Amino acid sequence: MSAHRSIPKSAWIFPALAVLLFVAVTATGYKFTPTAPGLLFAAVLLVILFGTVFAAVHHAEVIAHRIGEPYGTLLLTLAVTIIEVALIATLMLGDTAVPALARDTVFAVVMIVCNGLVGICTLLGGLRYREQDFQIPGANLYLSVLVVLATITLVLPNYTLTTPGPFYSAAQLAFVSVVTILLYGVFLYIQAARHRDYFISGGKDSAGHAGQASGAGFLLSIGLLLASLLAVVLLAKKFSLVVDAGAAMIGAPSAFAGIVVALLILMPESVSAIAAARKNDLQKSINLALGSSLATIGLTIPAVAIAAYALRKTLILGLEDREVVILLLTFILSMLTFGTGRTNILFGLLHMVVFAVFVFLVFVP
Repeated sequence: MSAHRSIPKSAWIFPALAVLLFVAVTATGYKFTPTAPGLLFAAVLLVILFGTVFAAVHHAEVIAHRIGEPYGTLLLTLAVTIIEVALIATLMLGDTAVPALARDTVFAVVMIVCNGLVGICTLLGGLRYREQDFQIPGANLYLSVLVVLATITLVLPNYTLTTPGPFYSAAQLAFVSVVTILLYGVFLYIQAARHRDYFISGGKDSAGHAGQASGAGFLLSIGLLLASLLAVVLLAKKFSLVVDAGAAMIGAPSAFAGIVVALLILMPESVSAIAAARKNDLQKSINLALGSSLATIGLTIPAVAIAAYALRKTLILGLEDREVVILLLTFILSMLTFGTGRTNILFGLLHMVVFAVFVFLVFVP
C-alpha cells in the first residue's frame, strides 16, 4: 500500500483493541484457564494480537516509503525483533520452565525464512516469471553473516568444555552476545551506507521515489507503530498462557512454542515478501526474509541472554544433532540457490521440501 493513501481502519483499530483488552484484563484481574470461556478469550486474543502485529508492520511500511530503501527494510526487521524479544522473554518468565525457547524460536525463524518463505517466493516468482534476478553480492553477504551467527549461537554451545551440555557459561554467553551485536552492526553499516547498492533491485537506489507520505501521515504512522509495539508487549503475558495451554491440550513437543512465536512475528513480513516476489521484486523478498533471520540472531539472542542472566534463568542454545543436519542442509541449499543471481521453480520446491522435513521432524522426531 502506498504511503500517501489513507490509513486503513484495521491499522488503528487493532492496536486500540489490544490496549483496551489489556486494560480490561488488568482491571478485572482475569486469569486464563483452558475452559470454554477461556478458549473464547484465547481466540479473541490471537485475532487481536495478529491484527496488531500486522498493523505494526503496515505502519513500518508507510514509514519505509518515506525514508526509502534499505532503511525501510531495516525498520521492518527491527520492529519485528522488538515483538519477538518481548514474546520470548515473557514466555521464559512463565510458570513452566522453557530454557530452550530462545533456541527453538531462532531455529524456527531460520527454517521458516530460509526454507518456507524463500521457497514460496521463488516458487511463485518462477511460476509467474520463469526466472527472477537479484543482487548476488547482497545475498552472499546475508548468507555469510547468517552462517557465522547461526554456528556460534546454535551449534558451538554443544562443543564447549567450560560447561557440559548445550549451554554457554556466563563469560562465553557474554562474549558471543557482544560478537553477534558487533557483527550485526557492521552488517547494517554495509547495508545502509557503504554498499547499499548491493541490496537495491537492479543496483539502483530507490530513495528518490520514497518520499510519498505527507508530514502528518508520517508522524501518525510513527505514533501508531509505537502504540502497536507497546500493545503486543502488554499482551505478551496472556499470549504465553494461551500457548502453554494449547501445547498441553494437543500434547505438542517443547519446540511447538518456538514455532508459534516465529509464525506470529514472521507473518506480516512473509506477506510483504510474497507480494514483492509476485511483483517480480525478488530482491525485496530476500531483504525481508534473510534480514529477519539476521535480526533474530543478532539482536534477539543478546537481548534474551541479558534477560536470562538478570533473572537467573537457564538458557539452552545448542541444537540437537538432527537439527544441526537440517541447518547444514539449509545453508548448502541456500548457497546454491543464491549463487547464480537467478532462481526458478525447482529451487523453490527444494526449499519447501526441506521446510516440510523440518516440520515433520518436530512432531515425529
